[in-house]
Amino acid sequence: MSSIQILLFVFGLLMFKYKKSRMHRFVFLSAMAEGPHVAIPLRLSIATAWPLKPKLHRVYLLIQEDRPQNLDDPVCDSIPVIDLAKPTAVHSHIQPVEAILKASKEFGFFQVINHGVPEKITTDAMNVLKEFFNLPSKEAIEYVPHTKGWIHTSSDYTKVGAHLWRENLKHLCYPLEECVQLWPNKPARYQEVIAAYILEIQKLSSRILEMICEGLGLEPGYFKDTSEVQLLSSNFYPPCPDPSLTLGILAHQDPSLITLVYQGNSPGLQALKDGHWINVGAVPNAFVVNIGNQLEIISNGKFRSMDHRVVTSPHETRISIATLVNPPLDCIVEPAKVLVNESEPSRYQARQYKEYVHHNKAFGDHTVTIQNAMISES
Repeated sequence: MSSIQILLFVFGLLMFKYKKSRMHRFVFLSAMAEGPHVAIPLRLSIATAWPLKPKLHRVYLLIQEDRPQNLDDPVCDSIPVIDLAKPTAVHSHIQPVEAILKASKEFGFFQVINHGVPEKITTDAMNVLKEFFNLPSKEAIEYVPHTKGWIHTSSDYTKVGAHLWRENLKHLCYPLEECVQLWPNKPARYQEVIAAYILEIQKLSSRILEMICEGLGLEPGYFKDTSEVQLLSSNFYPPCPDPSLTLGILAHQDPSLITLVYQGNSPGLQALKDGHWINVGAVPNAFVVNIGNQLEIISNGKFRSMDHRVVTSPHETRISIATLVNPPLDCIVEPAKVLVNESEPSRYQARQYKEYVHHNKAFGDHTVTIQNAMISES
């Protein structure tokens, strides 16, 4: 049985199981606005409730300790913005390498500009996702066919007892030629546009990881076998009646090696620095890069995977595209040997990535589904 057949079979079984569950529903373009077992699209609840009564529906109310604070904090301009333009002099590329190294140690975040991804590619991707999230309501409440290799839902209900103020689409992107056939076929150009986007992300992530190799003193190509798998997670955040009571995404760290986020010109992303939430500015045509848990492990703690979250806006719609660059499930993740010595002993135990994913429930309520969808041929 091929890997794609295994993926479909396992995904189908899980979808059937979760559809029958009272606590989980995988709903096409649904935010389950009435509770864990009644499905209503997020934008429908807004359209019917907000204009007449500007009050946040109770199922989106977070407990006090999870609610955002200091929403008016100024945008932080200290998160490094690194220019990846081709060097004009021999060895002048050392400047962005050092900048990436410094940012990864101090912030766990940085932004890159002049990254080589054509603006048309990112614009097309954002536009096709906008079309996807604006599909007609009669399509928005249909259940996802169990043969599809993607999930669209508002997650984390069983985790925090409230829905997040977002719609989220997740699907695998590796191997691209197989996965693309499982992606949404509406809008008609979705598969073509997102495939082109992922190809560019693969090139950019490889380039950044090679620079990290150089900065850490690792051999070239060190991350080749630990960065094969990409998971796309796209988010749609409509205007929120009361951003002080809910979040688009809860505070979390990424289970990836690195994550590349394209957020267009929409603010909302916040990172935790020295105990304070700071706003990550939306730099035009930039990619936000954040260090995932796996790179923190490989760097033996030299790099930090930092908490981050997304706050909502009362006026603006935000669409973001996050691509998590992950190891294969069977990959052993451990501190790089050259970074471990008597004075700096290993701070992390070696384990297969699938053990980490399962033990930490790394993909929230959908961990089991995604983990099984990422099954290898071994």
